[in-house]
Parts: sequence; structure tokens; C-alpha cells
Amino acid sequence: MLPLVFFGLGVSGAWIGNLTALAPYQPLFVATAFGFLGAGFWRVYRRPACDGPACPRPAPNRLVTASLWGAAVLVAVAVTFPYVAPLLLS
Repeated sequence: MLPLVFFGLGVSGAWIGNLTALAPYQPLFVATAFGFLGAGFWRVYRRPACDGPACPRPAPNRLVTASLWGAAVLVAVAVTFPYVAPLLLS
């Protein structure tokens, strides 16, 4: 939805590619992404057993696990891309 809003405002990909105002915050964003991924893996693979009637209905494990691994791959690609791109483009 956000790219559509930017496109509607006339912001192109070339302008967004030159936006470096958030570059100093990249380590914070990466740490936050890894923190959320870690919490997701903990919830999927280390979920405590629940025996009472107040237990929530379990999520579909196959879909959740596939989505979590997909997000982990996307984060890994996004983090390593600035280091691999010069090698691919040269």
C-alpha cells in the first residue's frame, strides 16, 4: 500500500533510491528485524505446552513456519545485498 501512496504522490523509485536520511539507523533496523525473527522462531519452535481450557487455538503450523522462513530469507537478502551488490555489478 505504501508504494502505491508514494507513486500517487509522484515519488519515483530513483528518488527513493537516493534517500539516505535513514542510513544512520540501519543497524537499529537490522537489530529490530533480527529480534522479531528471533521471537518468531521462539514462538514457533519453543512454544510452551498448554493444557487448560483457556489455551488459544493453535495457528496452522505449516503456513506459519513457511511464512517465518520466507521472512528470514527476505531479511537475510536485504541485509547482505549492500555487500554482495558491488561484487555482482562489477
